[in-house]
Amino acid sequence: MDKKSEFLGKESIRKLLFKLSAPIVVGMLVQAFYNVVDTFFVGMAYGTESVQAIGGLSIAFPIQMIVIAFGIVLGTGGSSIISRALGAREYEKAERVLGNIFSLSLILSVLVGIPCLYYLDTILKVFGATAGVLPYARDYLQIIIAGGTTFVFGVAAQHVVRSEGNARLAMNAMLVGGGLNIFLDPFFMFGFGMGVKGAAIATVLSQVVVSVWLLLYYLKGKGAVHFRSETLKPDLKIVKEIGAIGIGSFIMQCSNSIMMIFVYNALATHGGDTAIAVFGVIMRINSFIFMSLLGMAFGLQPIAGFNYGAKKYGRIAEAVKLSLAVTTTIGVLGLLFIFYFRAQLLQLFSSDPHYLELGKNAMVIMLLGMPLVGLNIITSTLFQALGKARPAFLLSISRQLLFLIPAVTVLPNLYGLNGVWAAFPVADFLAFTLSGFLLSRIYRFFKEYKDSLKAGTGSEVADKISSI
Repeated sequence: MDKKSEFLGKESIRKLLFKLSAPIVVGMLVQAFYNVVDTFFVGMAYGTESVQAIGGLSIAFPIQMIVIAFGIVLGTGGSSIISRALGAREYEKAERVLGNIFSLSLILSVLVGIPCLYYLDTILKVFGATAGVLPYARDYLQIIIAGGTTFVFGVAAQHVVRSEGNARLAMNAMLVGGGLNIFLDPFFMFGFGMGVKGAAIATVLSQVVVSVWLLLYYLKGKGAVHFRSETLKPDLKIVKEIGAIGIGSFIMQCSNSIMMIFVYNALATHGGDTAIAVFGVIMRINSFIFMSLLGMAFGLQPIAGFNYGAKKYGRIAEAVKLSLAVTTTIGVLGLLFIFYFRAQLLQLFSSDPHYLELGKNAMVIMLLGMPLVGLNIITSTLFQALGKARPAFLLSISRQLLFLIPAVTVLPNLYGLNGVWAAFPVADFLAFTLSGFLLSRIYRFFKEYKDSLKAGTGSEVADKISSI
């Protein structure tokens, strides 16, 4: 079991980061692509009602992300513990964490799904659903929430697979899920005439396949961490540790959804159904950039966690520096591409003149801060990998809760609909500043004590990092 992850502490950082990140980025781009395909097919299926139908999917998306957030908290918290445990050769602890992740996936999905289904219309109205988009959002979410267990388990399992350095399997799982979803979308939406319900069924079925595949991977003992049935019983100490570390990612995901409440209500007030549809389309297009940044961060996570456990701090500093260079480049190139091809991208989903006019203006303003986002994602992921819950939590909530919600509350009162779009680059800049401050403090410790394993000063570094 230990040999399967030893390469995390030995291979060159440049080669290792590419090996771990590239498959994840590919898989996540496929995920972003099938989210776009869902919207594309919905636009085709509903014709003159496409703006309302796309708006329904837009309103549904942040609620769907809340369900997935429970998989993210288990995955990020559990994978951080597992990667550090593997680096420190604490294999029994890694197995206990894996079992707890499996059992908690089922428990949490049921506890979340039941109240969400019961109060669905109320929740949708809170998120700003207008009378025009609410029926479409309801039809889609009823099926998604009912299949919530597959989302929670699938997301958590992919994080765990990446934590042991098996990025290729995580990529293949996302490729299979995304490819199957793209194939099933027209089958259910057009073949059976099910519209948005067909899109939801296709998404759930694809996640079922991914979840079963990853479950069998561990049941057959193929992972670096072995599954034992006795580890399924929740261990309170492990649950607390998973929660403490993963709460940052959970809050980041949920705060994004909470932020959407303010955004969609502002859009409904200042722009109506068309503005809601525009925002949903821009978020899906932007997901290609964001997923690439997230993929780089997920590639960094096992490297940082393993080498922190092994007290090889110089390797962490090198990996962080390279990750930041790549994510900044991705942000700049992505912004330029979207800026020059924004009209063509918007036309993929609807030809409504008002939608196109609003979209061209909104896309330019909203995405100005994308080159800055990578620093926030990388820094937050780094603190999670090191098991430092407080700074990870602060960074996770900074962009959406601390900065974006106040901006989207104040700016529309001054600048109308343009104020909603402008809130995003303002929040990006403020989160960038905070992330840079926290990263500069920890990065210099890793540079100063890069040979701490030989010098015997590992505990000194850990104490200094804990003080941040």
